[in-house]
Amino acid sequence: MGHPTGFLEYSRDLPEKRDPKERIKDYKEIYLEFGEEKIHRQAARCMDCGTPFCHSGCPLGNMIPDFNDAVYDENWEQAVEILTGTNNFPEFTGRICPAPCEASCVLGINKPPVTIEFIEKTIAEKAFEMGLIVPVIPENRTGKKVAIIGSGPAGLACAAQLNKAGHEITVFERAPVIGGLLRLGIPDFKLEKWVVRRRIKMMEEEGVIFKTNANVGKNIPVSMVLDNFDTIVLCGGATIPRDLPIPGRELQGIHFAMDFLSQQNNRVSGDANVLVNHCGISLKEKIVAENKNVVVIGGGDTGSDCVGTSNRQKAKSVTQIELLPKPPDERSPEDPWPQWPVIMRTSSSHEEGCERKWSVLTKEYISDASGNLNALNIVDIEWHKNADGKMHFEEIKGTERKIPCELALLAVGFIHGETDALKAGLDFKVDHSGLVKAHNFQTRNEKVFVAGDMRRGQSLVVWAISEGREAAHAVDIWLTGESFLEKKDKPLLNQLHLFKE
Repeated sequence: MGHPTGFLEYSRDLPEKRDPKERIKDYKEIYLEFGEEKIHRQAARCMDCGTPFCHSGCPLGNMIPDFNDAVYDENWEQAVEILTGTNNFPEFTGRICPAPCEASCVLGINKPPVTIEFIEKTIAEKAFEMGLIVPVIPENRTGKKVAIIGSGPAGLACAAQLNKAGHEITVFERAPVIGGLLRLGIPDFKLEKWVVRRRIKMMEEEGVIFKTNANVGKNIPVSMVLDNFDTIVLCGGATIPRDLPIPGRELQGIHFAMDFLSQQNNRVSGDANVLVNHCGISLKEKIVAENKNVVVIGGGDTGSDCVGTSNRQKAKSVTQIELLPKPPDERSPEDPWPQWPVIMRTSSSHEEGCERKWSVLTKEYISDASGNLNALNIVDIEWHKNADGKMHFEEIKGTERKIPCELALLAVGFIHGETDALKAGLDFKVDHSGLVKAHNFQTRNEKVFVAGDMRRGQSLVVWAISEGREAAHAVDIWLTGESFLEKKDKPLLNQLHLFKE
């Protein structure tokens, strides 16, 4: 490494956040400027650790020590060349990835890990600023046409890779806008939408065709896609939310988290009257938190996004409840390095104001006289381990109570993708969980491939990008008999000159 003792000389440092009282007044990203000299110091903390476990921690296999070294040397051209060799969209992952690479950082065994995610974001933005990330139009076209169904991170990554290989790419998106979860699911205070639009515009300039309001199997016949394209790649995501069908579910004021988040993203983008969710499905009513007691059911990232959005909408109170026990503050012996640790995490949204409760079971939605939600009946639970090692819970007597709630947001995960309109026409199978069956991303219909959450289930954006890239490699081989696209186990095939020395 360029500075082998940097990890001893510098401590972990990140940009300061805007004051919570100020930042909840807008939907801008929350971080302040961070001097370039500080970035060099953070890159210098990357150790010459022999076996960089961060590689295996990253679903994309990013060459993290190499781009850190380039950043320390202020060689931004080399840094972006290394980073984009494994990641099509570092400007996304540098903002919204939970950074499993940092959990696997060797320095993190006994010190705070390297600030990998923020360095990644800095490389991307510096590269755009310097004109190092520009549209690259393939010199030769293969004449092969590929239809990609879904424009989320998996679909975009697959499209970018296959376009680079020279195929003609058309992306079908059922929503009115391109980007899937990136555009409609993730709040602007985590990922401002100009970042997504910038990348979409670049992909259009590179030759990718995007079609919105194009729901294959509904308003776009499956037969048309089959007849006009050599290959189809399913990248529709895991979009069917898990419900909580307890007594009172029919009441007004109970909504899926993504419906709530999608509406607000449309408002921020100037589409206040577009009442559609992240699937492009029309919603019957406006969902707003203003002056309401909001209860977010579910303790994950989507629930956290609901907390931040509710505070910005001036909710009367915000409470987040979770069925599972409160995580420990530090790794447990059953959760050793370099695994992703199940530990207590406090997001920027939680910092802005929220009451959090763990080991809580929601038993009933309670109505007012008009049929609107006005309370939840909840009870504390205690978790136990069975003889076979499986966990179960019991209600704690005397803890059942009502809490005020005029808006309940269900953030309890997603089941699988929506395949009913596609299965018969495209002749693929799904497993017992509703996931599309595939071998090496190819379904039993050899013309149809699948990537992302439709194949592996609900996961991270970084995993979706990885899936899209790997599927593109498989599609390229099927179309042409070979592929020069990068794979996770064979990255940077076109960049070996960087490492000759």
